[in-house]
Amino acid sequence: MCAAREPDAQDRDLMLRASAVLLPPGRLPALYAQARRYCGLVFPEYGPRYAYPGKIGDIRLFQELNLPHPRTECFDDLSSCPDSYWENIEYPVIVKHSTGGEGRLVYVAHGPQEAADVLSVFQGMERSGLYGFMVQELVPADQRTLRVVVMHRQVYSYWRVQLDEHKVVHNLAQGGRIDDDSDQDLQAQGRSLVGQLCDRTGINLAGIDVLFDFRSDREPQPLLLEINYFFAVHGLGGLEAYHEKLKLAVREWLVDHDLALPAKDFG
Repeated sequence: MCAAREPDAQDRDLMLRASAVLLPPGRLPALYAQARRYCGLVFPEYGPRYAYPGKIGDIRLFQELNLPHPRTECFDDLSSCPDSYWENIEYPVIVKHSTGGEGRLVYVAHGPQEAADVLSVFQGMERSGLYGFMVQELVPADQRTLRVVVMHRQVYSYWRVQLDEHKVVHNLAQGGRIDDDSDQDLQAQGRSLVGQLCDRTGINLAGIDVLFDFRSDREPQPLLLEINYFFAVHGLGGLEAYHEKLKLAVREWLVDHDLALPAKDFG
């Protein structure tokens, strides 16, 4: 644990002697880098998190792996997006800032003027040093997103449903509700797609969001939306239930690496 500090020499010595390192949640790239350097065997696997940072990084990872995702254009800053771009795209579109979370800084633009209004918000953010945004097709997703939580061998899924038809985000913080039961066949498809992502990246602790394209002329198709390495736990039964699931995942990970510990060590 390195709360509010960078890892030091004592941490390095402990990692050198360790058989494995279990990392806390949170964005701690220096701690992850040192754990990989001095021990090598690390849970969770955060390599993709730091190699492909943020929402833009997620999309670039999906593109590199050629995995299905909503059609998306990524821009590192406003200057990299010419004005003519907004005159030549098909509306409506979703415009997201790279720093948003819990459904914040996600906008629907129905034309160039609405897009310009969104960009004016991003312009103010750039003056504060916050850069990057994406433009994404508006997928007819039946007002819901599938959250797939990967915890090593264990995979859990549930829908986040938005009852307000005027909102395009489905986060619980934006009024969404949890639905564990509906469309188990689609949930299985979503888990399968997430499994492909994890098999190819090593991701073993994350909440991964999947949209389904419900266009009337085709069967619903799963699309990877984003990866959340630090995620809400309401859909898993709350914090206590999440901790029990996490302990199970860690025990299984240790067993898979011939490092099983007594159950008492997991409280």
